[in-house]
Amino acid sequence: MKFYITTSIAYTNAYPHIGFALELLQADVIARHKRRSCDVFFLTGTDEHGTKIAHAAKENGMEPREFVEDITGKVKELTEKLCISNDDFICTTDKEKHWPGVFDVWKKLSESGDIYKKHYKGLYCKGCEEFKRKKDLVEGKCVYHDKEPQETEEENYFFRLSRYKEQIKRLIESDELRIIPESRKKEILSFMKEGLEDVSISRSRETLSWGIPVPGDDDQTIYVWVDALTNYISALGYGRDEELFSKYWPCDVHCVGKDILRFHALIWTGMLLSAGITPPREILVHGFITVEGRKMSKSLGNVIDPLALLEEHHVDAVRYFFLREVPVTADGDFSESRFKERYNADLADGLGNLLSRSIALANKKGVDKANGTQEIKRKTEEVLHSSMSLIDNYKLNEALEKIWELIHFADRYIERERPWEEGKEEVVESLLYMLLALADMIAPFMPWTSEEVQRRVEKKEKGGLFPKT
Repeated sequence: MKFYITTSIAYTNAYPHIGFALELLQADVIARHKRRSCDVFFLTGTDEHGTKIAHAAKENGMEPREFVEDITGKVKELTEKLCISNDDFICTTDKEKHWPGVFDVWKKLSESGDIYKKHYKGLYCKGCEEFKRKKDLVEGKCVYHDKEPQETEEENYFFRLSRYKEQIKRLIESDELRIIPESRKKEILSFMKEGLEDVSISRSRETLSWGIPVPGDDDQTIYVWVDALTNYISALGYGRDEELFSKYWPCDVHCVGKDILRFHALIWTGMLLSAGITPPREILVHGFITVEGRKMSKSLGNVIDPLALLEEHHVDAVRYFFLREVPVTADGDFSESRFKERYNADLADGLGNLLSRSIALANKKGVDKANGTQEIKRKTEEVLHSSMSLIDNYKLNEALEKIWELIHFADRYIERERPWEEGKEEVVESLLYMLLALADMIAPFMPWTSEEVQRRVEKKEKGGLFPKT
């Protein structure tokens, strides 16, 4: 059975932020979990075209290509340092892998009669790279960027998104296209009640020269939606390798932030319907991260650099904190004090201490095998079944909470059974059994720690995993 999962692609106008790191981690856990039973294809990448990128490059005294190569390098570095298990990394500047799919989608939309050119005047948000309706603004400002959109006037190509309103609505209402959580589904359906407007899918070359040219019209550049969103199929070979595409499409899960849900649920779905391509099955929507209860901003000096965080802390400590502390579909908060508290309680005094005590007992008593009693096997099986079910339902933080129940159980088991006394070898065998089970359960969340626990149990190697801070 196949399983195709994607993150959104990181926008390369700035170095990757902690919100994208969170999205990578959540998708990675799901991908690693699904690999237990499925043929998984896991995609991430970078969106390297657009006006914000062209402006950012100019401000930094660089050519756009040089600028995006630097940013993309950092995104790739982040995926590597977070131990992300992606199978491919797509870049929208890739003329061999990405552009053929973009041109093919444009052709399909055009053949469906869904592309037309018109003169347009509207309110344009640079941050979203989207025209805004007045009713979507709060006190005249974009809700995500807290800035007033600029009045913009151009002649562009448009996509007839309005034509697909009823089809999209039926897909979402029936959960044929499932939006998770339910609150986000309701949000999209509520938005659709006022109708869907056609969307601009090109900009003039004078306004945006950094991008893919419109086929047959050198005066226009393909704009965000047909370019960026097409990455999900171009990476699978759409327009160049139909065998790979047919193997993994449709997408099983798109992981996206709540600020780009509309683009995926509405524009992307409409484009796929127009092009005669099956829509994705699920869109999993995560929230934002605040810092000590406050929104991250440069002016407050509280922006978290995920690469800097990884320089300071072990990768699995970082992975554990965000996956345990932040519910997948809700906002979460980061603070150094909370990170230290979670690290010491759950990793140093929790899993690390259990491993250290158990190995010491095994060495003292000469215990080599891991074998649980009926009580231990029943408890382990219950935790395994519950945690796997929670992962299947994208409740990753709850799955970790459930797994840690076994650690707490093991600690109580030690105090109850007093394995340091004579004739308690069976108790030590049960502790080793639980540790190997824990190693397997945490593998999607903390791959290094999983392997290290297993190795140390097998070799009876001393030493703590996570020194207390």
